[in-house]
Amino acid sequence: MFRKYSGEDKKYLFFLCLHPQIRPLNSYPINEMKILITGSNGLLGQKLVKLLLEQGIELVATARGVNRISYLPIDFEYCEMDITNKEEVNGVISKYKPGVVIHTAAMTYVDQCEEDQEGCRLLNVVAVKHLVQACEQHQIFLIHLSTDFIFDGESGPYSEEDKPNPVNFYGRSKLDAEELVKTAKCDWAILRTVLVYGVTPSMGRSNIVLWIKENLKNGKPVDIVDDQWRTPTLAEDLAMGCYLTAEKRATGIFNISGEEMLTPYGMAMKTAAYFDLDTTVIAKVDASTLSQPAKRPPKTGLILHKARKILGYQPRTFEEGIKILDEQVRNPMS
Repeated sequence: MFRKYSGEDKKYLFFLCLHPQIRPLNSYPINEMKILITGSNGLLGQKLVKLLLEQGIELVATARGVNRISYLPIDFEYCEMDITNKEEVNGVISKYKPGVVIHTAAMTYVDQCEEDQEGCRLLNVVAVKHLVQACEQHQIFLIHLSTDFIFDGESGPYSEEDKPNPVNFYGRSKLDAEELVKTAKCDWAILRTVLVYGVTPSMGRSNIVLWIKENLKNGKPVDIVDDQWRTPTLAEDLAMGCYLTAEKRATGIFNISGEEMLTPYGMAMKTAAYFDLDTTVIAKVDASTLSQPAKRPPKTGLILHKARKILGYQPRTFEEGIKILDEQVRNPMS
């Protein structure tokens, strides 16, 4: 059957015939598009910059403060940008006019979010509103990073269609941000992830694998939770999920995480096994014994069927992730 075009469709098609050099945005190969990254100094941001440069993609990296990714051999554009400043966001977006914005910046320390709710809301919600408005103005594809902590953890793992019910302020802020993105009048995607771990040459923040390794190596006792379940995510895998979403211009909500359901205790045991370290100093504890300002959901984790089918997303196993981290610690520039 032939498609029936509206009057506006016919005008648009006629315009494209007169200007064959112009194509609809979603028909551009990704290497012909400019991608702007927020939070480029963070773990995911640094992995994304490296991946996109390796793919030959033009990018603009943005973050607060100076560029921390000077260790890469390829030059790229860096611009300081405070995402909580509406005028600054509008100015940077208008200047560079990217085809895609990948928004990785956020306040992610759960207890900090609970204790500084005003600061959390400013960074995790108000800033997203600024980005949504700028992307709407220029019809930019917005890829927004979210979290498993929008769920209460009573019935994990979760699909993209499951109903959120956050149990802490961090989760509430990220859910509110999702609602802003979902009402955006531009193309958008929300990528939910879980417990991201990784290492970079400029990293100032440890992760569960390196923390466990360091303590066990020094014979220090480790009390670690065994009643909270997650699907931990290698930072490289999450960066690839972002890239695949941009490449396919896939809209909607996608779960991008690891696949294995593990407790922190399970992660510790796998880490000890990989490095051949003594496990007798590892003790299981219940989360209820910990003094933490923010409540944690007991069992989250994400189901990846949709991302596998639509994006071709293939996460590494946790053991493979440990091996990658070990190699990168040994050779920071790899």
